Amino acid sequence: MNIVTEPNISGRAISDKPHTRPVRMVRWFIIVGLLLALLVGALVGFNAFRSHMIAQFFANNKPPPTMVTVSEVKSEVIPNLLTAVGDLAAVHQVNVTSDVSGRITDIMFTPGATVKGGSPLLQLFDAPEQGDLASFKAQATGAQLALDRAKQLAARQFGPQATADAAQATYDQANAGIAKTEAIISQKLVRAPFDGVLGVRHVEVGQFLTAGTQIVSLTDLSVLYANFTVTEKDSAALKDGQIVRILVDAYPGKIFEGKVTTIEPQIATDTRNIRVQATLDNPDHILKPGMFATTTVVLPDKPAVVTVPETAVDYTLYGDSVFLITEKKGDDGKTSLTAVRTFVRTGNRVHGRAEILSGLKPGDRVIAVGQLKLQSGAAVAISTDPSPPIPANPPRY
Repeated sequence: MNIVTEPNISGRAISDKPHTRPVRMVRWFIIVGLLLALLVGALVGFNAFRSHMIAQFFANNKPPPTMVTVSEVKSEVIPNLLTAVGDLAAVHQVNVTSDVSGRITDIMFTPGATVKGGSPLLQLFDAPEQGDLASFKAQATGAQLALDRAKQLAARQFGPQATADAAQATYDQANAGIAKTEAIISQKLVRAPFDGVLGVRHVEVGQFLTAGTQIVSLTDLSVLYANFTVTEKDSAALKDGQIVRILVDAYPGKIFEGKVTTIEPQIATDTRNIRVQATLDNPDHILKPGMFATTTVVLPDKPAVVTVPETAVDYTLYGDSVFLITEKKGDDGKTSLTAVRTFVRTGNRVHGRAEILSGLKPGDRVIAVGQLKLQSGAAVAISTDPSPPIPANPPRY
């Protein structure tokens, strides 16, 4: 068998392998890597460009300053008041009752009428007592005659002194019966114990009235008590004779004045409060016992304090705060106004003004209207609207 050997046309041995394929693969990987790098770079650049444009957009499109009303912090003397709640009570008030039982024969009053002390109001059946009174009076008359004769005989020594003494005892006994019967009769005629206004009638003619049953209420409305309580720490500021201004819901805006007349000498151990009583005149009888009352004791004035409009203070669980106006210069040299939340410590509130104990000083400017839509550091502009006025009819505590 003959083996034919073909000549090597390329001039290389048949055993040599070509090197073109690995070169092409490396080149391909390089090209793909460059394309991926360009793609990643493009994405990164696009994101950076987008972020820059967004930031530039918001930087150049800031919202306009919020229009607010500004008020200046003042230093002023405010009334030193101690406010509490209480109720009104009558100086003289009673439920008229009878001391004895009996059948009602006559009612001598009109419900709601004004009566004088001693005026008859109701009559109980007293015919037996009237009969006993007549009997005792007759006995007293006979005993008087017997006593006179016994004294005359004893004076002339025609009779023993014992007879005169016995006649005297009989006469005294008859007078005692008269006095007792008259007392029972007076008990059956019920009278007004003092001047006042009658209430609603609770009885009828012919009704059997037991002792202690309410007939009608009687109230003296000319003078009333205002009873209220204050805390233990405020008790040192109270003194007899201090003016008390009283407000009631029935007459909004109307002020009634009285004076402190009684301060309880003991402090309640359960509440640590002290009871105070003021007396006030009620000539028109428009105030009624039992009314809910807001009482304000006028104390001596304190030194001047820092105040702001009450609307400027934001009361929250985290503390009281105001928005303080600060000036800030921009890069262009222009001055802008900024609202900065500032926490303060507040005191009393009187006549639409709030006392600031710390956090502000006189001359500062705070936002009185429009702060609810602000955040600390927001740009603001001062509105031409005036500060909120004090209410037209503020309570004159």
